[in-house]
Amino acid sequence: MARHNREARGVDQLGTLWRISYQPDWLSRIKISRQLPGDRRRSMVTLFRNPARRAEASPGRMVRTGVSAVDGSADFRVSVEDPDGVVESVVVVTRKKRGRKKEVVKYVLEARLPPPRG
Repeated sequence: MARHNREARGVDQLGTLWRISYQPDWLSRIKISRQLPGDRRRSMVTLFRNPARRAEASPGRMVRTGVSAVDGSADFRVSVEDPDGVVESVVVVTRKKRGRKKEVVKYVLEARLPPPRG
């Protein structure tokens, strides 16, 4: 039987605090990739890592993940229906105005948690 979502927090490259709502038996980690101010390269960091080493139960047919910046700069939810357990990752790309430029931020939700034993 699937378990209820858990709540966690993470901090990105710019020091922004994020709230994460995640399905504990599905989500392994969330990475965030963005252009750093004044730099020509992109930076990717792990925003969240599931503290569980493996799933305790089957994640269920539908899993939901919510990601929101505490400062209100971004807020989204993703629902994945994966009855056969074949989805390994979901990529969300956002574009918003930051100063005079449009910032593209990429979030990678990884679902590589090993299945429960038994």
